[in-house]
This record gives sequence, C-alpha cells and structure tokens, in this order.
Amino acid sequence: MDHFTLRDGQLHAEDVALDTIADQVGTPVYVYSQATIERHANVFRDAVTGAGNDAPWISFAVKANPNRAVLSVLAKQGFGADVVSAGELLRAVAAGIPAEKIIFSGVGKTEEEMRIALEHGIGQFNLESEQEAEMLSAVAAAMGTRAPVVYRVNPDVDAGTHAKISTGKSENKFGIPINSAPAAYARAAALPGLKIQGVAVHIGSQLTDLGPLAAAFEKVGTLIATLRADGHAMLVADLGGGLGVPYNPAQPVPPSPAEYGEMVRRVTAGWDIRLAFEPGRLIVANAGVLLSRVVRVKDGAVHPWVIADAAMNDLLRPSLYDAWHDIRGVAPKGTNMVANVVGPVCETGDTFAMAREMDSVDAGDLIAFMTAGAYGATMASTYNSRALTPEVLVSGDRWTVVRARQPLEALIAADTVPDWLAE
Repeated sequence: MDHFTLRDGQLHAEDVALDTIADQVGTPVYVYSQATIERHANVFRDAVTGAGNDAPWISFAVKANPNRAVLSVLAKQGFGADVVSAGELLRAVAAGIPAEKIIFSGVGKTEEEMRIALEHGIGQFNLESEQEAEMLSAVAAAMGTRAPVVYRVNPDVDAGTHAKISTGKSENKFGIPINSAPAAYARAAALPGLKIQGVAVHIGSQLTDLGPLAAAFEKVGTLIATLRADGHAMLVADLGGGLGVPYNPAQPVPPSPAEYGEMVRRVTAGWDIRLAFEPGRLIVANAGVLLSRVVRVKDGAVHPWVIADAAMNDLLRPSLYDAWHDIRGVAPKGTNMVANVVGPVCETGDTFAMAREMDSVDAGDLIAFMTAGAYGATMASTYNSRALTPEVLVSGDRWTVVRARQPLEALIAADTVPDWLAE
C-alpha cells in the first residue's frame, strides 16, 4: 500500500497535489511519502517480531535511499542502518541512527573506513573475506579496541532474481563460501582486535519467492550449530534483506512481509539467537515517485515517442536492469495510448518503456514513474551535464524540499582548469 491516490482528477502524495510540487520545484523531482515509509516500517517490524530470542535488529539498507530526511523518519521508527561505505555510515549517524544499531557490509572496506566505524562504535562488521578480517584486526588492535564481527557466508543459492542483483551464488563476489566458514572462523578467533558474535547471509534483491531464502537460512542454521560446537559465540544471525515489491501489476504479487516472517520463524525455530534484518527496497520503493513533465510527443514508426524531461541519469533502473515502473498521468484524461517513453539523454538506452499502454498524455503534461523510492535518486548521476534531481518529503498536507536541485553553475564550478590552460 502507498499514499499516492487520485483526488478530484489529480494524483496526490498524501494530501498534497503533485502538480503543486512540480510548479514550485520544477521537474524532474522525486517525491516521498512519509506515511508510506512509516507504514512499511511498522508492517515489517510486526512481521518479524517474535522471531529469534530477542527484539529483532532491523537495519535499513541505506543504499536504497540515503536521503537524510528519509533516514530520520526511520530513526524515529527505531531502525538501525546497514551501510556499505563511510559516507553511508556518516549519513546514518547524522540522521540520528545510533551507531550501535549500524551494520557495516560490503566487500571493499578500507582501513580508513574501518577506523571511522570503530571510532563511532558501530554494532557489527559483516566480514566478506579473510583478508578483510586480517585488515580489520590490525586496525582495531592499533586503536586498542575490539571490532564486533560476523562473517557473511555465501550459501551458493540462486535467488531467482536479476543477475545483476543476485548475491548468494558461488560466482558472486559477496561473502565467503559457506563450506569453508568453520576454518575461516577458527582463524579469525585467533586474530587480535576481533570479537566474533555471529553470522550473516544475503542472497539477493527483489526476491519474489521465499524458497531460495528458506534454503539459504536452513544452511545457515546448520552452520550456526557447527560453529557453536567449535566454541564460537553465536549471538546474532543477520538474515539480510531482499524481499521484493510489486513493480509490474501484470506480474504475480511478491510474498508479503507477514508470509516472510512466518517462514523466518519456522526455519529459525530453536536457533536461540537474535535475528538481524536489512530491508531496503521493501521500506521505501512504494514510498516514492519520480515526477516528470512531457517535453513533446514525437511521431514514431509504430508507436509515438513520449519524451519526458526525466532521463536515465535520474532513474537508471530501466536502462540498467530492464526494470518496469508503472507510468501514470498526474491528471489522467480517461483515455489510454500505446507509446514508447524515453528521456532526453543522448543514449538509445535512455528508455523507460517500449510499447507501453498508459494514460494518454500531451506535451506539457505531468507523468509519475511509480515505485521509485528505492534505487532512484541514490543512483542518479550528472551525465550529459544534467543537474542531480531534487527530492521532496511529504507529510500529510505539509511538504518540503529535502535535497535542492543543484544549480548548473555549481555543477560547472566543481571543475577546475589547470593554470597552463588558463593562460
């Protein structure tokens, strides 16, 4: 469920008409619904409450949407943060998320990032290689502290999702092979500056079937028993995130958080461990839209081309993953058209949809790319020297810009010309 609805012929975000935002901020612009974020946070928390031997540790995957206002909403919901860089860590802390609720994932943590995380006292490092364990050991020992760590294990389970967002197969770069985990834990236990506290797993994003998740978790349960028998403390089992959301109404609806929670309770029964979760897309995807204005409608060989002022640099998912986003008219006319929807960037890949049946639109009309709150603004770029898209947060009848549009002058001023070319 989201809070984007038609009222009096106009698409609204909660109680704010989207055309009001477009007129005052310009387009393209991302618009987020605070009520939707809060609802999804509550639904997920309710779904996993009762699993594990303590309150679930829920850490929002910051990469899905790192806007500080969005993170602040989730901080007030008691969420932690799953981060993959020092920048994400500092954003989370700045948004009010306590450091002890932060999990640091990712295969490429640097010594400097490790130091920053240790200085803040984060709750957990998810180690992804033995080489990383050795580096973190040296950094923590030099600082006179101990880093709370788990290994992320790769269970070699096919998540059945897009190849570019699959993370749990043996050929993926993430984690250590689950079969070699006992030996890796033994070596980590002998290193100074590390405090082993559990295990982690994450097999992919936008999962639409609970079967692969259950299979991966069952392997983790067996590993936990083995590691305990070897004398390692197993206090936390980080089960990752990845549960899918409905993008295309023609496709089957993904499992609900309640169905996911029921599966988790069944598979993890008897583990006697605190469970951690890293939801991202599930929390914010349906809470955001990308609002765009039609520049022109151009005749095509088969279907007309609807050329929007939003482009692949604003919303990369369709170009990168062939991802579907529902496209709606903000003031629908009551008629439909079949069209190709593209942006102005000088790339054939700057395509949002081909032969899409959608609301009829003309030049100057507003359209909304739905379910764009995750992996939208965070993946934006300035390709073709286009300014980064602004972001707006709506709460009831209130709204405010939470990231301003970058002036083109500032974009250009960020470059410097060497003295020898300025002569």
